[in-house]
Amino acid sequence: MKRKSDQGPDSAERLALAVLGWIAGDEDRLFPFLALTGMTPDTLRASAAEPGFLAGVLDFVMGDEAVLMACAASLEVPPERIAAAWRRLGPSEPDDGFA
Repeated sequence: MKRKSDQGPDSAERLALAVLGWIAGDEDRLFPFLALTGMTPDTLRASAAEPGFLAGVLDFVMGDEAVLMACAASLEVPPERIAAAWRRLGPSEPDDGFA
């Protein structure tokens, strides 16, 4: 039996949802996130299924190394895995036409 890859988009989305749960699990993390995004708890719930939003969740964590390390430790995943999910879910880099 083949094992499903840990690097697929579904896996990145699952990890982003776990990160969102980690953020939401502590008011000291949740309130700054809500303030930064302009969201309310209700809009947060409604947005959780959107891949673009999930990329933003990972962007929030990737923006502060201490937060990234704390999140990775709490979720028991290497920080590199969060970074890989962030790259997978984030927008592709623009093609500027230069080689």
